Amino acid sequence: MHCIAGENTVFDSPGTVALYVGGLIACAVGGALVVKLLDRIRRRDAESEAKQIIDRAKQEVETKIREADLEIKERSLKERTAVEEELKQIRDELRERERTLDKRAETLEQQLDDLRKQERIVESTQRRLAGQLAEVQKREKELDRLLAEQRSTLQKISGLSREQATQRLLDELDRELQKETGALILKREQQIAATVDQKAREMLLTALHRYAAAHTAESTTSTVDIPNDEMKGRIIGREGRNIRAFEKATGVDVIIDDTPGVVIVSGFDPVRREIARQSLDRLIADGRIHPSRIENVVAETEKEIDQMIRRRGEEAAQEVNIHDLHERLLYLLGTLHFRTSYSQNVLRHSVEVAFLTGMMAEMIGLNGDLARRCGLLHDIGKAADHELEGGHPKIGADLLKRHGECDEVVHAALGHHDQILTEYPYTMLVATADACSASRPGARRESLERYIKRMEELESIAKGFAGVEQAFAIQAGRELRVIASAHDTDDAKAAKICRDIAKAFEQQLTYPGEIKITVVRESRFTETAR
Repeated sequence: MHCIAGENTVFDSPGTVALYVGGLIACAVGGALVVKLLDRIRRRDAESEAKQIIDRAKQEVETKIREADLEIKERSLKERTAVEEELKQIRDELRERERTLDKRAETLEQQLDDLRKQERIVESTQRRLAGQLAEVQKREKELDRLLAEQRSTLQKISGLSREQATQRLLDELDRELQKETGALILKREQQIAATVDQKAREMLLTALHRYAAAHTAESTTSTVDIPNDEMKGRIIGREGRNIRAFEKATGVDVIIDDTPGVVIVSGFDPVRREIARQSLDRLIADGRIHPSRIENVVAETEKEIDQMIRRRGEEAAQEVNIHDLHERLLYLLGTLHFRTSYSQNVLRHSVEVAFLTGMMAEMIGLNGDLARRCGLLHDIGKAADHELEGGHPKIGADLLKRHGECDEVVHAALGHHDQILTEYPYTMLVATADACSASRPGARRESLERYIKRMEELESIAKGFAGVEQAFAIQAGRELRVIASAHDTDDAKAAKICRDIAKAFEQQLTYPGEIKITVVRESRFTETAR
């Protein structure tokens, strides 16, 4: 055996080694037994704990099952109670309906009895009426016989036939009815004049006084002044090339005649005519007149006129306090500056109608802003009536509807000449303001021939009535004085003649504003002292 040095323990014999190994084995076996014992103890504890958990779970399940059973029983009890209450309510309602039906049945039975009684009364009445009718028919026959005898006797006494007597009676009735009609017309006119005419006159006068616009119209001229007659040759140009270029660029006709110092510009479109007039003024002032210069000047003038048109439309809208108009409507509104109606500028006329309409609308409690909008745009169709077919009311209504204006504005443009049934009060106000603006003294000018013709029509219609001796149109056709015969008429008949003349004017003539008819009846007695 070898001795191992360097350690504290020395295995110097086989017995010691065996003992040491045996001790290790014993320790390992003991440790294994201890581990196994501990494992068994833990397993037994785990099984015990699992059993306890299972027991507790079973108890909880049983508890919840019992609680669920109790809850189900409570719910079923509540539902049964609710159903019983509902059934009870239904039974009560059925009993109430049954009582109501019983009452109705009794009422119907009573009504049926009443109807039977009424039928018996009606039958009795019919029988009585039948007897009375027979008696009446018998008396009518007797009366007819007596009337025939009296008629025959009257015809023998008077010497008139039945037709002649009937005609005489009808003539007498007609004379009496004319007197009664005239008296009734006088009475009604006095009653109406005491209220309506006074209020309407006050409203119109107030509106007209509040808006005091210039009556004379701004007309669009179509003549161009030239410094001398030599300028006419320069405008015509060599072989007429200048005048042809000018007419082609502007779309108008240039009339050069023997009139000294004047060149006439003629065209259907007033805007094109104004462009041509201003262009020709510039060319004459500049002195350089040739085709290329003409084209440049006309182009520049067109731009300036276009800007002026838009500015005129915006100024008119701002003047009447309207700020949300479509661009196209503003342009068309500015175009009205170059349009005239009986020498009255249509744009100024539209502004005046807008103010008058707004004032009258505010007086009667309507929307003043909407009324001014209707009045400003009522003649917008005149800006395009030379381009589209139809009258300016229909053209204007279509334009306004296309550009999003409301129904009141569209209807005012369509019906301001009373061509359709008035649906909105604003249309009537616009028509009234339009008539006031057009009928102001000096607002419009007519040609002499047309003026004389209109005066003659007024007088000839009035002279066509029986009892009229003379008729005189005064106040530029706004008033008619009628002289009635004092021998052939009385006051009642004179009143009827006055009303008949007014109706005849309304049916046969077309005129702006209104015409006042005054019938004068007087008796004159003349004697000569010798």
